[in-house]
Amino acid sequence: MKKWILIGLGTIVVIVAVVVIVGLSNLGPIIKTAVNTYGPPITKTELHVADVSVSILSAQAKIKSFFLGNPQGFKAPSAVQVGSIYVDVDEKSLTGNTIVIDRIEVKKPEINYEKKGKTDNFQSILNNVNKATASKKNTAATSQDQGSDKKLIIHDFILTGGKVNVDLVNYGLGKKTISTPLPDIHLKDIGKKQNGATAAEISKQIFAALYGKVTSDAVTNAINQELKAFGSNLDSLGGTAAKQVESISEEGKGLGDKLKGLISK
Repeated sequence: MKKWILIGLGTIVVIVAVVVIVGLSNLGPIIKTAVNTYGPPITKTELHVADVSVSILSAQAKIKSFFLGNPQGFKAPSAVQVGSIYVDVDEKSLTGNTIVIDRIEVKKPEINYEKKGKTDNFQSILNNVNKATASKKNTAATSQDQGSDKKLIIHDFILTGGKVNVDLVNYGLGKKTISTPLPDIHLKDIGKKQNGATAAEISKQIFAALYGKVTSDAVTNAINQELKAFGSNLDSLGGTAAKQVESISEEGKGLGDKLKGLISK
């Protein structure tokens, strides 16, 4: 009798293992489809990943070549590019209404910051995300278009080793790009308080945090230092170029405070 019980339990374990493995093997296409399908309506820009591979042993997904395009009217093709993003998913949550992600780790993102008049590319994208979030709350139809009824909880979102690029050609200072390190980001328990958040709500919180770092004092001060080095001899640049350098520097000084209200919305 015990023998048959053990055989029965063993069979159940094998069946469960097969189900988990099959679920994990399908996780890559699920993530890729979700990002490429539901991302663009939220950001109103090009947004895609090239591939998603999944390790069955570690239950970790690796997202390759993440690309977030710039809104129309900006010169750079991309706002954010990342070679690899690592995602640890709680596979037991895949069959429920709330998908739990234990950890997302974004390594060495390339950020292109670009101003246009009184706005910039990140403010434009964040405005689009805010509109998508508001629209999702107001209409069930929009909710279905932007990610079905699935909710998300992310326990740890970590971004490290990023770089911010500012193209000076937009300021009439020639083909030169200033680059500075992006401060790291660590967000915890996104969506946990409300027992799960929509894709639009998650995107808003993450993107607002990213925007806050891009426009932080650490970044703007570093850019100001680079500008001073670039224009160390302002007289040699000529009157117009010198004024451009000074103008960018002044913009940088108050940029963080200027955007705090928008990010907190």
